[in-house]
Amino acid sequence: MVVRRHYLARVKKALGRNPVVALLGPRQCGKTTLARQVLPDGNLQYFDLEDPVVAHLMENPMTALQGLRGLVVIDEAQRQPGLFPVLRVLADRAGQPATFLILGSASPNLSRQASESLAGRVEIIEIRGFDLNELPTGAQDILWLRGGFPRSYLAADEEGSVVWRKNFIRTFLERDLAALGFGLSPALMGRFWTMVAHYHAQLWNGSEIAASLGIAPNTARAYLDALEQTYMIRRLLPWQANLGKRLVKSPKIYFRDSGLFHTLCGIPSIGELLTNPKLGASWEGFALEEILQAQQPDQAWFYTVHSGSELDLLMQLNGRLIGVEFKRADAPTATRSMHVAMTDLQLDELWVVYPGTRAYALDDRIQVRPLADCLRPRNV
Repeated sequence: MVVRRHYLARVKKALGRNPVVALLGPRQCGKTTLARQVLPDGNLQYFDLEDPVVAHLMENPMTALQGLRGLVVIDEAQRQPGLFPVLRVLADRAGQPATFLILGSASPNLSRQASESLAGRVEIIEIRGFDLNELPTGAQDILWLRGGFPRSYLAADEEGSVVWRKNFIRTFLERDLAALGFGLSPALMGRFWTMVAHYHAQLWNGSEIAASLGIAPNTARAYLDALEQTYMIRRLLPWQANLGKRLVKSPKIYFRDSGLFHTLCGIPSIGELLTNPKLGASWEGFALEEILQAQQPDQAWFYTVHSGSELDLLMQLNGRLIGVEFKRADAPTATRSMHVAMTDLQLDELWVVYPGTRAYALDDRIQVRPLADCLRPRNV
């Protein structure tokens, strides 16, 4: 069992300063397990709204909750929209007799409801699958291949991991999207999601994918929105400062879990991954997610100009501007594009992240770094 100490500490600290904490993330990423670890021994105040009996009880949330004291956990909170105004009333009681940890797998309205109904009363924490900071040394290749969903990563063998991911994808399409309030065709969404895999780590072209599927561009946009809101896809926006250059304006698309990407691309093993044409894109997406998770930048973009200069990732981090290039190479070298980006953006540093083990300088403020070196321990 992997003890997720960072998230445990963060949730406990948030509960100490807020009457309501929302723990949001994709289904099956470990929210329920974490919440049960936060509950004190003997505390049975856990309500799973996927349980029909509990769901019926929570049709009258004020009656169900107003007499409770201490920590109360409510799982799959997006299933009961009327819950949030009630939580606002309960959070404002004198002495705060109860605190509430609500878990959600995302929906079109969940984050908005939490932010609007509970403004000033809620702290939102996003959780994902396992990351390298939580795992023992040497886990990088397994995590990269299998992804971070606990049951995929911890499967007894590769076949078990692949079977779990295939079942997850089928359940997500056939049940979860509808349960979360997205009225989308499972069959068409499956085709769309598979096609999106070909845009992983590339610029998004909604018109092209819409034409390929025979759907309207606004329908393709709605499908992409659904994948983004359910934490399946990251839409990374371009840097748009006026530099007197023709900047690319389309976002880049990334799968947030490398294991699901590999499954949709039909890549079952590390051997096949290392010879697949998607190798570079897979490494870029995996490393990007790990760095964003570890560094928690204030803002993040990518940078591309039509003349060819580009950066895979641009982060504003503690008042500094850091560029990142991802290279699946044994010994990356400096390029003209890197030097142009350093000058144009006035970068404080540029990291060239690769899968090796040795760090070395390419130039002043340009350094090749192993991925593990870019994952500092995070503060709560």
